[in-house]
Amino acid sequence: MLLEVIACTPEDAAAAERGGADRIEWIADPLSGGVTPDLSCAAAMRRAVQVPIRVMVRTRGGGFVYSEDEQEQMRRDIRRIAAAGGLDVVTGALTPEGTVDASALAGLLNAGPSLAFTFHRAFDEAADLDRALEVLSVYPQVTDVLTSGGARNAPEGSGRLAELLRRSAGRPPRILAGAGLTERNLRPFLDATSAERIHIGSAARYGSDPLAPVDPERVLAIRRIMEDWAAQR
Repeated sequence: MLLEVIACTPEDAAAAERGGADRIEWIADPLSGGVTPDLSCAAAMRRAVQVPIRVMVRTRGGGFVYSEDEQEQMRRDIRRIAAAGGLDVVTGALTPEGTVDASALAGLLNAGPSLAFTFHRAFDEAADLDRALEVLSVYPQVTDVLTSGGARNAPEGSGRLAELLRRSAGRPPRILAGAGLTERNLRPFLDATSAERIHIGSAARYGSDPLAPVDPERVLAIRRIMEDWAAQR
């Protein structure tokens, strides 16, 4: 089981780790779905925790079709992340037709050839999720795909997520289920999908407020649900 928690600050990251997070996704502007954070804080983020950190690389909110100028900015950011050390990347890009933008993705991967990548929820806007997963499977650096199964949130997409999990079983990239998962709905979601990698955002924060700090007790409650479910399989 893997629990990834969104953090916007070193304090968030430390609180998530205290609660039992296995990995941090570092972002800015959660209300937009996350954009590239201030990379000058990379050393502080790395000092804050012992668990791995993946850094969002996304120039703006909105869609996932990027201009060449935006792609160049993303490549520069990935080079900075690689130079900082001890960090990996969360990113993604689509074509106007709704397919994985293989050219853009290759450029992003080549900007950080030693890094591991999560392809983020751009995946959920792909026209054909099975085909998108097949395309991503040819890139060894892409270890994870963050997805809600193409639905508004993961509980609504649980049926499709279960299919994707079966399809990807035993080979990368691994499915990282996220969006809308909470302490209340997590157990039935796990029963429905058998997902072993969970991504948590607002549910890890005080009052479930995306702009509030991470609450380590909320993270711990989610961790315990995951552990109890795994023990009873």
